Amino acid sequence: MKFTNGFWRIRDGVEVAYATEARDVRVESKRFTAFASVQKVTRRGDTLNAPLLTVDCFSPAEGVIGVRVTHHAGKRRPGPDFALAAEPGGAGEVRRDGAVTELTSGPLTLRLDRAAPWSLTFHDADGRELTRAGRKGTAFATTDDGAHHVLTQLALGVGEHVYGLGERFTPYVKNGQVVDIWQADGGTSSEQAYKNIPFYLSSRGYGVFVNHPGAVSFEVGSEAVGQVQFSVEDQTLEYYVVAGPTPKDVLTRYTGLTGRPALPPAWSFGLWLTTSFTTDYDEQTVTSFVDGMAERGIPLSVFHFDCFWMREYQWCDFQWDPEVFPDPEGMLARLKARGLKVSAWINPYIAQKSPLFEEAAALGHLVRRPDGDVWQWDLWQAGMGLVDFTSPDARAWFQSKLKPLLDQGVDCFKTDFGERVPTDVVWHDGSDPERMHNYYTHLYNQTVFELLEKERGQGEAVLFARSATAGGQQYPVHWGGDCWSSFEAMSESLRGGLSLSLSGFGFWSHDIGGFEGTPDPAVFKRWLAFGLLSSHSRLHGSSSYRVPWAFGEEAVDVARRFTLLKHRLMPYLYGAAAEAHRTGVPVMRPMVLEFPRDPACRPLDRQYMLGADLLVAPVFGEDGEVEVYLPEGTWTHLLSGERVTGPVWRTERHGYDSLPLYVREGAVLPLAADDQRPDGDWLDDLVLLVHPSDGRTYTRQVSVPDLTGAPAAVFQVRRDGDLLRVTVDGTDRPFTVRVAGGATAGGTGEVTVPLR
Repeated sequence: MKFTNGFWRIRDGVEVAYATEARDVRVESKRFTAFASVQKVTRRGDTLNAPLLTVDCFSPAEGVIGVRVTHHAGKRRPGPDFALAAEPGGAGEVRRDGAVTELTSGPLTLRLDRAAPWSLTFHDADGRELTRAGRKGTAFATTDDGAHHVLTQLALGVGEHVYGLGERFTPYVKNGQVVDIWQADGGTSSEQAYKNIPFYLSSRGYGVFVNHPGAVSFEVGSEAVGQVQFSVEDQTLEYYVVAGPTPKDVLTRYTGLTGRPALPPAWSFGLWLTTSFTTDYDEQTVTSFVDGMAERGIPLSVFHFDCFWMREYQWCDFQWDPEVFPDPEGMLARLKARGLKVSAWINPYIAQKSPLFEEAAALGHLVRRPDGDVWQWDLWQAGMGLVDFTSPDARAWFQSKLKPLLDQGVDCFKTDFGERVPTDVVWHDGSDPERMHNYYTHLYNQTVFELLEKERGQGEAVLFARSATAGGQQYPVHWGGDCWSSFEAMSESLRGGLSLSLSGFGFWSHDIGGFEGTPDPAVFKRWLAFGLLSSHSRLHGSSSYRVPWAFGEEAVDVARRFTLLKHRLMPYLYGAAAEAHRTGVPVMRPMVLEFPRDPACRPLDRQYMLGADLLVAPVFGEDGEVEVYLPEGTWTHLLSGERVTGPVWRTERHGYDSLPLYVREGAVLPLAADDQRPDGDWLDDLVLLVHPSDGRTYTRQVSVPDLTGAPAAVFQVRRDGDLLRVTVDGTDRPFTVRVAGGATAGGTGEVTVPLR
């Protein structure tokens, strides 16, 4: 929200009070509280009839400093609130030296100087200023309509880039944008977003998390061009500055605070095929799709039933349409006998025609209006109500309706929607409706995920979720929502995924070929390569099927080629997945995450790193022409073996069976021998594909995980002159070492390969 009219004036109908000086500072061992006047106090009378801001400064965890700005502290706090992991008693240490008070937590220091005009400055371990809330940086504003806002401005340095704020499809670098954190079902080609995260990451090596689950308005260098301003309509604003120094460090600390992603099961990394949305289908259709994939040599891992597995007007009643699926148990058994996992579509809305509507209403499990009536409307489903997940009983009731599906053989759920949440309602636990609007999706996905963990076991739970807020990364996987079937939509989907990756989400997917419309075969084939080089891969559409043969025989070849490639890459990809689970560093990584010191990488939004060592640049045109940037070092094309020395920009042309897919210098890619499934025995005839750094002695450790993500074998790869020596701990099974463009050798225990 904008409060000013240019640099000098305030907007009509708005009054703003800025913190001007610290009148007092109360110090404890790990925190301090400053009291800021909003005008210069030159005499005692200036303290009368004037506001005072209370500014609490504390550290919940190492490398994270929180600031809570409060005008009137007596406002009722009904919740909800983000569940944050804090160290008992807090972290950090406060030091006071004359007029200067400093709070230091790990490599981050907050400094307040009472002798100077009001300013909170944040410094890294070397004393470099990261950002500051300066002259207009701490304030509250009132408007003629009676609204009260608290706002903060944090300074932007010259050349500083801002990223994140959720899965946003607007430009990847957020400088110059107005971003409203408010869940909406807006597709992928608008400023609205399904996954709104009040967290941004800076290219200067820090992040900022606004601890408010409701509406947060960000002006990212848009109102004041040298500032990131964020505001809430409340009496209190709390934010956290998260230390680096690297972007990876920031994400590790941020996800340590808000939650790390669970590790999805390895089978979920294989290819998912769906019925699509409004298409006609029955068991015969499903079987024909599964048969068609098998006949064409395209391994399939998951089959998904979209909305119309239930009866029309009855979403959700969680009952198979008996006219279309008269034998659901038998059908699911037949699919599972073919080695497939099964996914089913659900949402948190109960249509009036569903038998569950009357049951849920009678039990008090649906959200109500202030007058006690059940909240209903006709958008999406006729007369639908909304499950009240703030009620523990409603959550247990909802889980009890899903459990029979798991007993039938369903393995996971696509948790669609969760954004259309009203604010003119009363929640069971008394939550503030404005704060619950964004937070609702968290309770929805958490409810379903916890049921899957309970019934399927930890490590087997996985969702295909559309909406999320901060902390939602704990319940993967998330997909990019409703996109058009065009090259432009393909690129905006990637932008959204990169933004989400820099918002703490480790796993992300999208609808291969686009959701709305029917893609041109060229779009479909290019999207196949991109989709199968994402963390999760799903073929899904709206009014048309997405089986590859519908787009020609070449599409079949492309689907087969990249599905088999992904399966071979699974020991490498699942290692990256385990890292995301441990550290919060995502599988699909924006270039700035791996190369933060390379200025050319900071704006790149049409390529990414898949794990630490694979560079992927999807092709966004029918002619196959693509621009790709390779940072410093020697890069080897995984498919062709071409070697390129960076830093360099290249314009390349690729057929549908290829794209820029480069391996980083020094990388060791563990490759599975079994290309028919994503969850095979990766140590069976394992190949280590080594891309040695030229002329240097070095050692690299490579871990091959088991299906739980734990190390099954750890390889030490050492270059010593013209020899490459590889030793292994954890297994005595044979493995093969292949030097890219060079020799190959195999054995057990220790393998030596000549480099020349």
